[in-house]
Amino acid sequence: MLDDRYKLAFKAYPYERCADQDARAPVRHPVVIMGGGPIGVATALDLGRQGIPAIVLDDHEGVGMGSRAICFAKRSLEIADRYGCGDPMLDKGVVWNLGKVFYEDRKVFEFNLLPEDGHKFPAFINMQQPYFEQFLIDRVRELQADGAPIELRGKNRVDAVEVKDDHVVLTVMTPEGPYTLEADWLIGADGANSPLRTMMGLEFEGRVFQDSFLIADIKMKGDQTFPTERWFWFEPPFKSGASTLLHKQPDDVWRIDFQIGWDVDRKEEMKEENIRHRLDAMLGPEISYEIVWSSIYTFQCKRMESFRQGRVLFAGDAAHQVSPFGARGANSGMQDTDNLGWKLGLVIKGKAPDALLDSYNAERIYGADENVLNSTRSTDFITPKSKISKVFRNAVLNLSEKHAFARPLVNSGRLSVPCVYDGSSLNSKDALPGGPARTRPGASCPDAPVGKDYLLSRLGDGFVVLAINADVPVAFEAAGIDAKIVSLSASESENELLAERYLGDATSAVYLIRPDQHVAARMATYDSAALSAALRRSICQEA
Repeated sequence: MLDDRYKLAFKAYPYERCADQDARAPVRHPVVIMGGGPIGVATALDLGRQGIPAIVLDDHEGVGMGSRAICFAKRSLEIADRYGCGDPMLDKGVVWNLGKVFYEDRKVFEFNLLPEDGHKFPAFINMQQPYFEQFLIDRVRELQADGAPIELRGKNRVDAVEVKDDHVVLTVMTPEGPYTLEADWLIGADGANSPLRTMMGLEFEGRVFQDSFLIADIKMKGDQTFPTERWFWFEPPFKSGASTLLHKQPDDVWRIDFQIGWDVDRKEEMKEENIRHRLDAMLGPEISYEIVWSSIYTFQCKRMESFRQGRVLFAGDAAHQVSPFGARGANSGMQDTDNLGWKLGLVIKGKAPDALLDSYNAERIYGADENVLNSTRSTDFITPKSKISKVFRNAVLNLSEKHAFARPLVNSGRLSVPCVYDGSSLNSKDALPGGPARTRPGASCPDAPVGKDYLLSRLGDGFVVLAINADVPVAFEAAGIDAKIVSLSASESENELLAERYLGDATSAVYLIRPDQHVAARMATYDSAALSAALRRSICQEA
């Protein structure tokens, strides 16, 4: 069900005949991306900004309908900001940091997702996925106007793929008939039901959870609404579901998830009168509202065995799926894009060996497994599978109201945080005694204020040598790659949060930071040979 005023879909990339359709022989392109959702478009943005031609093929002509994903994490916003579209997302989104957990009719505790200062972006914003997608597309259009080699081809449905040793052949159907094109590299970002995955005979591994959740997005105005917080009820007193989740979105829209059980008649549950029955029981008769979108989902925690299949790479929901509790779906997909873009760029430009793409597979499978583990634990806590599991869960909830030790055991969804690639083959040994654990090799760089700016904005794209209270040369190059030099000072009286997050007990530090703003290496002072070796290791050129 979707209210007409809530249909954000429109022809953002309407069908247009392209030169490939008139070519006598299939045209070869460096990169073709299947799927025009947020992950596909973000990947095209990443590559296009590097000057690498990228074509997005989508069987639709624009942004999808319905809110779908709504929680976008700080890391996703930082990635989008590097692409040039973080600010409009922040302006549109609803900012929240506070979450509350209820058991029956009692609030048992609350939590703050970003209790520290000094970040450009909040822990999360809530924003309907169509807005997120549209901001990415708007940025594509801006870059296209400046000559970026990005194409968005609507109504271009891929019907067949043939994977060769050094390229992929695609058969594409359009309103004017089929055509064939070739790609050096094909990226599958075509969603949870990935046609590409099906064409290649690839499967998911994992669990399907036997429970159903009803989503209702409703529009409320005035004083009758709720605070801008995340509220989660276990066994709510209004009896509209075994659990209920409430979030605010832009445009006076609220997302409500009801856990309604496995053995339900979905068609019956989707009738408006039945949806309203649950909503009325929760909200009471005094609150008026309009239903703008609704759906029922059953979630699963699964992933592909490998995200790389020769010249084909999978990202986002096409590669892995998790339950929505924890907001790890779209946010994990953005981390896929962030990891893949720079690696594929270096390989295409001949600056790194093909083996670097194997590290995409290794690092993002590590991330997917972390997400699957957290999502599975959340799901098991929210939907106990046995009588004794439910007894344990309810005991934890009762204890958490008055006893702090029990609160970490409450799991209404461990919310998305950046993956730390501990053990990655691209990491160098930590050589900063006393350095903070949060910025060890493999970790994503936490933001920090630097004068009137922020650190992540200063780092930008590409490899960076970040020096804090350390002497460094004005330039650094290794393995044919020039690294940007960012030299800063920090102490208890100057850039103190930078010192806290990057020095710890050390008095100086030099970091090598990857293009995706993950730490590749760190040391106490500048060491040209060590930095050169670290950079080579981070692009699989280790001597």
